[in-house]
Amino acid sequence: MQYCKMSQEQLREELNVQKTRYDAYMAKGLSYDMTRGKPCTEQLDLSNGILDESLVADVKTEGGLDCRNYGVLTGIPEARALMGAMLGVPADQVIVGGNSSLNMMHDLLAFFMLHGTSQSGKPWCKEEKVKFICPVPGYDRHFGVTQSLGFELIPVDLLPDGPDMDRIEALVKSDASIKGMWSVPKYSNPTGYVYSDDCIRRLASMPTAADDFRIMWDDAYTIHFLGDAPVEQLNLIEACKEAGNPDRAIMIASTSKITFPGAGIAAIASSPANIAYFTKLLSNQTIGSDKMNQLRHVRFLKDREGLLAHMRKHADILRPKFQAVLEVFDREMTGLDILSWTKPEGGYFISIDVPEGCASKVVAMAKACGVAFTPAGATYPCGVDPLDRNIRIAPSFPPLSQIGTAIEVLCICIKICALEKLLNK
Repeated sequence: MQYCKMSQEQLREELNVQKTRYDAYMAKGLSYDMTRGKPCTEQLDLSNGILDESLVADVKTEGGLDCRNYGVLTGIPEARALMGAMLGVPADQVIVGGNSSLNMMHDLLAFFMLHGTSQSGKPWCKEEKVKFICPVPGYDRHFGVTQSLGFELIPVDLLPDGPDMDRIEALVKSDASIKGMWSVPKYSNPTGYVYSDDCIRRLASMPTAADDFRIMWDDAYTIHFLGDAPVEQLNLIEACKEAGNPDRAIMIASTSKITFPGAGIAAIASSPANIAYFTKLLSNQTIGSDKMNQLRHVRFLKDREGLLAHMRKHADILRPKFQAVLEVFDREMTGLDILSWTKPEGGYFISIDVPEGCASKVVAMAKACGVAFTPAGATYPCGVDPLDRNIRIAPSFPPLSQIGTAIEVLCICIKICALEKLLNK
């Protein structure tokens, strides 16, 4: 029965039941960590072969480049081709950098602040104000980058087919201080949503008051599927080119959750003009990234088919964990009308909405019971969810044996908070 249809007596009885369950788990002394979307040990083990010295016994590329030496600012040709195949763009429109896509995103925005874009009349830091659109719920580290650089963040609701395009189009059409937006377009963090082709076309073609408007297209999960293959999606770079805005799109991705986080390779892809401009800016920062690591990745993963085969192994490990979360939600929460949750087909997260004003208390109660989740509010700019209802669930890192218990504790906490809210009306 829906909680909202219960009598006061029924609500109190149900609250006592859930508090008894909570106390029983409290007595167990649990210590479970579901705070971040990190690969588990079994996933990391899938890439141990990349450490085989035989992969780099020959230190030269097919073209004879010695990867031990200086140079090749944009990455070795084979690595550019590999990352281009992952992102669906030509190799010459890719720059392969170090291990971190977040690092590359930060540096690009810092470059724009200091130097402007290839189209800017002046550096963004010379503008009276700069703003960035942030689809919410979204990725906390994105918000942190732009906040640290002095941007005003504008939250826009993320819907199942992409961000609220009516609102975005109205905002960017009239405000030249809005310089760009964040996007995690496929298996979005934390909802798992996939932007529709119609949404992508609208992003590519919408009129913007700022001539140098940029879309930071973080395609972190583009091949992180849970089924047999990734969903197909319109390519933003191609869509922007067709719409007459070729320099608008900047794609970013890495192998951080494909091979080893902290020891993978990252890449940016964009228009030929942007790539030439980024290369010029990067030339003052570095002589080149770790080409030996790029060579290892190319020889280990080989090509797009090799990438997909590798990701199917990841999916076999992750799928049961996601299923375990969803099974508990279905069993504990169906019909109560106090929780909504996403059912992603890829990525690393499940997003839930609890009753308004309850998320912070739910997370605190779960932590007190020994189960740590991502802090409430983390999926919103500045860590503030105005409705205090969204929580990000990260099933990847804990052992499968812990997940059912962890989510059951979470459900009990949600029930207690919802019941107390109803009784205090």
